[in-house]
Amino acid sequence: MRTYPRNSPQAAARIVALVLTSDGHVCSSEERALDKLDIAGQLGLLPEQFAQIVQALYEDHSVGHAPHAPMAGQIDTTLLATLMSEIDSPALQRKVMRLCVAAASADDYLADGEIALLAAVFTAWGPAPAAAKVRHDTPRAVLHAHTRVASTT
Repeated sequence: MRTYPRNSPQAAARIVALVLTSDGHVCSSEERALDKLDIAGQLGLLPEQFAQIVQALYEDHSVGHAPHAPMAGQIDTTLLATLMSEIDSPALQRKVMRLCVAAASADDYLADGEIALLAAVFTAWGPAPAAAKVRHDTPRAVLHAHTRVASTT
């Protein structure tokens, strides 16, 4: 898997892309959420740059796996830890966590792979971002999933 500079927009975007693709595909509601929330722009990227990072993630993943297999559960914990270690800025970690939740919950459903990756990110980087300031429009499934994860750790 390729590497990106520490705390770079590309490293941050790859973590969001991991969550986005963890159920095996990116649906149209997730694409609309990416555009509406300007996830690429919030990371300092153009939309086409974010799309290139998603594509690179698929390419890197397919090198060692079946090309059309879902990514959920197929990224080993050591590799995931390595990718997440490229981001050590607490402010950027909080931003990435917030964007990961937004991307995962865009279709109002959290797949097992999304829950697993969100749990790994929250475990590695700390509690959910701004837990005291949970937005009123955060889907309940996200909050319940995080509560389940937090209570088991």
